[in-house]
Amino acid sequence: MPKVALRNQSGENVGEISLADSVFAIEPNQQALFDVVKAQRAAMRQGTHKVKNRSEARGGGRKPWRQKGTGRARQGSIRSPQWVGGGVVFGPTPRSYTLKTNRKIRRLALKSALSLKVQEESLIVLDNFTFEAPKTKEMVGVLKSLSVDQKALIVLPERNANVERSANNLPNVFVTTVNETSVYDIMNANVLITTQDAVKVLEEVLA
Repeated sequence: MPKVALRNQSGENVGEISLADSVFAIEPNQQALFDVVKAQRAAMRQGTHKVKNRSEARGGGRKPWRQKGTGRARQGSIRSPQWVGGGVVFGPTPRSYTLKTNRKIRRLALKSALSLKVQEESLIVLDNFTFEAPKTKEMVGVLKSLSVDQKALIVLPERNANVERSANNLPNVFVTTVNETSVYDIMNANVLITTQDAVKVLEEVLA
C-alpha cells in the first residue's frame, strides 16, 4: 500500500496518507492509456469541416462551349473539379470523430494514470484546498510553497469557484473535479495535486 506525505497549502507536512493498491499501485497498462487518450483527443474534434462538391458550387448551369469544333477540350460545366472555383472531390464533410472505448478499459486507464503519477512521485495530496476569495496571487503562493513550477492539474472533490477563478489566469494550472477528471488531463499534467477527500472519492469509485 503506497504512502505519500499529507501536506497543507503552506507546503508543510501534516501527516501521511495511505493509498489503495487497487487504484494507485497497479501496473500501468500502456495500451489502455493509449486507447483512452486517443479516444478523448478524438472527441475534442468538432468535425464541422465542410467543402462544396460540384453540385453545391455556385454557377455552371450551362455548357461553357459547344462539344465540337472549338479545338478545346470538351467541358460540361465551369464548376467541374478541374476548374478554378469548381467543386472539391472527396473533400471533408461534417462527421463525428468519436471512438468507442469500453467502460472497463476507461477505468483501467484512469487507474493506470493515477498509479503512474505515484510511481513518478508527481502526486501531491493536501489536507484541504480552499480560498476565502478568488486570488491569483494566493494560488501562485500555494504552488510556490509546493515547489510546483510545471504544468499542474488540481483535482477537487467538488466544484470550488474561488479555487477555479484563482487559477484562471495561470496558463499551466488547470482545475477539475473527481467526476470530471479525464485520463488525458492527468497524463497531460506534470504534477497532479489533489486533496485527501478527493482521494477517498477516487478510491470509492474505482476500487
